[in-house]
Amino acid sequence: MATAAQIDTPKPPLPRPPIPHGCTFDADDWYVLARHWYPVALVREVGTAPVGTKLLDQPILVYRAGEDIVVATDVCPHRGVPLSMGTQQGDGVVCPYHGLKFGSGGKCVHVPAHPARDIPARLHLRTFPSVERYGLVWTCLDAESDVPPPGAIPDMPHWDEAEFQQITCPWIDIKGFAGRQLEGFLDVAHFAFVHHETFADPDNAEVPSYTTRRTEYGFEAEYWSSVGNYPIGLTQRGVPGFRWLRHFRCHLPFTATLEIHFPGKDRLVIMNAASPVSARTTRLFAPIARNFDTDLPVQDVYDFNRKVFEEDKAIVEAQMPEWLPLDPTDEAHIPADMSSMTYRRALKAIGLKRFFGY
Repeated sequence: MATAAQIDTPKPPLPRPPIPHGCTFDADDWYVLARHWYPVALVREVGTAPVGTKLLDQPILVYRAGEDIVVATDVCPHRGVPLSMGTQQGDGVVCPYHGLKFGSGGKCVHVPAHPARDIPARLHLRTFPSVERYGLVWTCLDAESDVPPPGAIPDMPHWDEAEFQQITCPWIDIKGFAGRQLEGFLDVAHFAFVHHETFADPDNAEVPSYTTRRTEYGFEAEYWSSVGNYPIGLTQRGVPGFRWLRHFRCHLPFTATLEIHFPGKDRLVIMNAASPVSARTTRLFAPIARNFDTDLPVQDVYDFNRKVFEEDKAIVEAQMPEWLPLDPTDEAHIPADMSSMTYRRALKAIGLKRFFGY
């Protein structure tokens, strides 16, 4: 017979995090989305000043405390001032109102008005886990642990391979829903009409048939076509008759990678990590890995990809309805929408319903 010491007492469930004030998501959808990991900042922008942003309508503060990057709520627990208005001072961030300083783990380490008194726990910040990957700071609002479980942060092919160059583009804000933005990234029928000034051919709009395959974290699609990926004006680098393979890997809810097979052994991988600031605003992060043209200025990569992102941004910001309809009868579809339809079904499968809170 088992003794009391041998019986495993189940741990009580962690309290659900509060829904942010003014949340633009349906409450049930918010809790589903809050369990996933998203990027909230570039690693290189953290350190000289505190970074203020939002994730799923939750105000977020990102700052450096020594070697650690801290992700916390962007509000001083003393009098409610956003700490992103403050200053980065060595191993922490200082509130602009009363000078309270917060260090590693979000703990308040100095109260100038009472420097000799013990600091109560009520003055510590509510923090979230912080993980650096692909030049980005990732976090989760409803994490079970500070360490993401396997597969929680999307994999990026070739990022850690020595012959590949790692580039983390500046982020871009889009006044649109993350699901709409990611669906556009997965779309293969819009190249000739949206990207004809950057890489696509306006006279090559036909979409060959392709299929999708569900995976543990989303789905994959391999799309073969004659649509190239060299910037407009570099036609001399093309190979007549070459069929381009675009390998999409979608990681729910709002991240995907695209691996493009260039002639020879050249490969380009783009991660599209759509971080949902709110139901109406998306901050797009885009790490890139490539094993060619590694001697060219990185700024050229930034500039070209910014043009591509801006082309997509204009479309996403104009789409109606603003949210991504998950009922297949809400919008019409064509065979080229195979990835889109798989994506919408996959979102429903993880429990999402409507996104917007009204």
